[in-house]
Amino acid sequence: MTNEFVLEAITREFPDSIISVSEPYGLLTLELKKEDIKKVIHYLKDTSLEINFLTDICGIHYPEKEGNELGVIYHLHNLKTGFRIRLKAFGTKENIEFETLTDLYSGANWMERETFDFYGIKFKGHPDLRAILNMEDLGYHPMLKEYALEDGTRTDKNDKMFGR
Repeated sequence: MTNEFVLEAITREFPDSIISVSEPYGLLTLELKKEDIKKVIHYLKDTSLEINFLTDICGIHYPEKEGNELGVIYHLHNLKTGFRIRLKAFGTKENIEFETLTDLYSGANWMERETFDFYGIKFKGHPDLRAILNMEDLGYHPMLKEYALEDGTRTDKNDKMFGR
């Protein structure tokens, strides 16, 4: 199975869903419309392509990309052929929500909870969407690039010690 073969199959089934295509380091990477991501993943899993393993789900935050600040990245794998694919979808920071993949891949449960916990991205239909690593009452999502890296009030360290 090749990148060209899989891309042709997805393009044939979902011609209006693909926003961009790239192959960094040989890994087929597609940016898709947010509303079509689950349909494409369902297609990849239940056809002869047999993309049968969800390797990872993670969030990403690009505060400078107006209208597409938050995104979810899916890494999928065909364990028989060794083929891998990366799918991305983006949306606005306000009320961002994706459909859950827990009905397709049971391993998506904790990955979606982690993405919610760190980025605040909601997964519609998730059976138990709550914090998994942070305290439930934390009040913010720590991986968003909205917070200072260092505490400006600390006096016990000097930035020159760290090469800054």
